[in-house]
Amino acid sequence: MPVARAFQDVTFSTEVKVVNVLATVRRANGQIVRDLTRDDFLLREDGRPQQIRYFSAQTDLPLTLGMLVDTSMSQRRVLDPERIAAFTFIDQVLRESMDRVFLVQFDMGVDIKQPLTSRRRDLEEAMRRVDSPSMRQLELQRGGGTLLYEAIAVASRDIMRPLEGRKALIVLSDGVDTGSEIPIATAIEEAQRAGALIFSIVFSDANAYGTLLGPLGGGADSAHGRDVLQRLARETGGRCLEVTKSLSIEKIFDSIQEELRSQYNLGYVSDVPVRLSEFRKLQLTVKSKGLLVQAPTRYWAKR
Repeated sequence: MPVARAFQDVTFSTEVKVVNVLATVRRANGQIVRDLTRDDFLLREDGRPQQIRYFSAQTDLPLTLGMLVDTSMSQRRVLDPERIAAFTFIDQVLRESMDRVFLVQFDMGVDIKQPLTSRRRDLEEAMRRVDSPSMRQLELQRGGGTLLYEAIAVASRDIMRPLEGRKALIVLSDGVDTGSEIPIATAIEEAQRAGALIFSIVFSDANAYGTLLGPLGGGADSAHGRDVLQRLARETGGRCLEVTKSLSIEKIFDSIQEELRSQYNLGYVSDVPVRLSEFRKLQLTVKSKGLLVQAPTRYWAKR
């Protein structure tokens, strides 16, 4: 994995494999904690303590952001506010000299609407083209369904994995996958191999499945979709937020933006050399009580 920003008194060989861990720390009330130091953290790999050698706060590393928008028929009534809020978020976060963004829509297929770009104009135009399938497309459909897991795998494997720096996927969906040929575990593995955090936004139409769903209701589909999006975020080190009457999609994007600007970047060299590519478990904690750490639960150690 790429090396983050190191203290000036630390030198290392470019051949040394540094593992970077991005983390956010919050108080119990949800407030982000920004004033911690390297000595406040404890890090374990597969249960073994590790020395944190590199550390930076409020990282300014380049950011690669993937916006994944669920355009299945269950989401067609909420697409307009999604489009507006998503582009506003991109407009505020994107630093054209450093960052890149790509846009994917998924329904019965996975469509990269905009490859990696730093140009706001390209993203704005691509966002206008995000739409649900037409009646003609639905009539021609053969099998399939909503390909949430496939979309995450494609974005992680085909776009994110070769890139360096900070990487995050923002998934706007109700979390219901009805067509992927891969399980959720595979989608999570692809994101972890790529080192991409997943920020999930639960945004569902209350009448999409003919029952009481969405932010104001329950229902089996709604509960399952929420659990799916929570798991995607939790295991990759991101966060899951749900649109409700009191928490608008605009506020959620503001919260994600604040988080992306308030991450700790910790780097270490594993005490066990990588002889075989494998997943290794991560456990990042802080010494102070009452603080919650949000970080990936494992990483892909590549030989």
